[in-house]
Amino acid sequence: MKKIKSINFKLFVFLGLIAFFVSCTNDMNVSPKDDDDFTSEAFYKDPSSYKQFLAKIYAGLAVTGQNGPDGSADIQGIDEGFGQYLRGYWQLQELPTDEAMVSWGDPTLPELNNHTWNADNRFVKAFYARVFYQVGLSNEFLRATTDEKLASRGVSDAVKAEIKTYRAEVRFLRALSYYHGIDLFGKVAFATDADLVGTKPVEKDRAFVFDFLVKELNAIDADLKDARTNEYGRVDKVAAKMLLAKLYLNAKVYIGTSKDAEALAAINSVIGSAYTIANVPYSNLFMADNDRTAVQSEIIFPIRFNGVNTKTWGGTTFIIHAATGGWNTEVGVDGGWYGLAARKEFANVFSDLTGTTDRRAMFDAGSTSTLTINTVSDFFGNGGLKVKKFSNKTSAGANGSNLTHTDTDFPLFRLADAYLMYAELAANNVASASKSVARGYVNALRTRAGAAAVANDSDITPDFILDERARELYWEGHRRQDLIRANKFTGSAKLWQWKGNALNGASIDAKFNVYPIPQTELNTNSNLTQNTGY
Repeated sequence: MKKIKSINFKLFVFLGLIAFFVSCTNDMNVSPKDDDDFTSEAFYKDPSSYKQFLAKIYAGLAVTGQNGPDGSADIQGIDEGFGQYLRGYWQLQELPTDEAMVSWGDPTLPELNNHTWNADNRFVKAFYARVFYQVGLSNEFLRATTDEKLASRGVSDAVKAEIKTYRAEVRFLRALSYYHGIDLFGKVAFATDADLVGTKPVEKDRAFVFDFLVKELNAIDADLKDARTNEYGRVDKVAAKMLLAKLYLNAKVYIGTSKDAEALAAINSVIGSAYTIANVPYSNLFMADNDRTAVQSEIIFPIRFNGVNTKTWGGTTFIIHAATGGWNTEVGVDGGWYGLAARKEFANVFSDLTGTTDRRAMFDAGSTSTLTINTVSDFFGNGGLKVKKFSNKTSAGANGSNLTHTDTDFPLFRLADAYLMYAELAANNVASASKSVARGYVNALRTRAGAAAVANDSDITPDFILDERARELYWEGHRRQDLIRANKFTGSAKLWQWKGNALNGASIDAKFNVYPIPQTELNTNSNLTQNTGY
């Protein structure tokens, strides 16, 4: 059974949160749920309250409110399932790419398929709100756990020692959300626990936030637990190194300056840690029991789900159900939502659509190799790529604990990604990144997948690694970022059906490399400005 338990404690009134989210409007009121039975200081009389608050922040990546799967939502103004953190992140990173497409016609959702979104897009707005809800929770935790506050409450030395680690983890979680913020939106509304309550957040560009995050991740290293010594699902030193590596790898996009040498150092720290590539079939990484020890060795930081204790209409419940049609029993759920499929171009990264030469090709290709998709409904009607990568079945073939809400954890960071990040640097001829070593890393993943080994160092090219990242990491929320880093997301260097709202794909403006700042935020916070082109 998953170690994450139901998050059913009552939250006190977060004055700091209310102040932080003053910019949010009535149609998306990002505000905490409060309870008149508690004041903040009464809440902290119980030493376990600090870990409960920590659990709330972790749970914010998985659940949507105080009651699961819905009810008492954290944010208002959108269907609660649509507003779930991972669901929002996944949609913004995958739907605009060649890896995924959604067939539903919910208002403003199809815009993510074809790059026609604007500053009023409901799903862009919902994820923006989620990011800063998480930041606000983190800031309030840090305000409430200063040395002065702990001393005033007479907290024991033993609890103080635990809280020191909790604070480092919360700073990581805040950094994670700010990283998602600058990746998707460029500039962001910025505030920390040091800001005065009642002050509107100010606008900071990517360069400022990038520098802040690098300093934060380095500063918390000493207080985080060593690799694989924390509870599974909580961050450790390696998770922070992985996030640091992600920042450095994307530095040319974020700040216009290469940080490849720094990226390589961080990646080597991750690869040299206690994490290892799981000696299990590839499919086991995405099943209902992917929290078992044999898989934990590879998953550096998961977003945890449980069909009983963390019910949600987002997360892997969304990914599995929405990708499923009439084959729901194959993936251990009680029905398909007929919503998600991979675009036909995705099949091109695999040499054999049957999956016999690469077991990572976990989809039903149908007639996709010759398919022309004229409408989104054709994905399911005419044999589109029906992706079965994520499953609510266990490795032993049993169903998860709940046929509606899944047990499958989502691997936000895993070691295979670090292997391919190293290979990308080697492919781009970064000093001290060896193509021979990179080939070994790539082949370790290909061997697990049953795919042919890469024979020559000269085969480690940027285009090959971009495709290899798709083969290994598809539907794990990486593709948009990868394409942008390779200069193949906007423009016309790479086309796919419905890119630029054209059947056969068309060039799109560079403005689409970031999403717009939601118009509602601009209307209510004069500190914010719109991204260029929107």
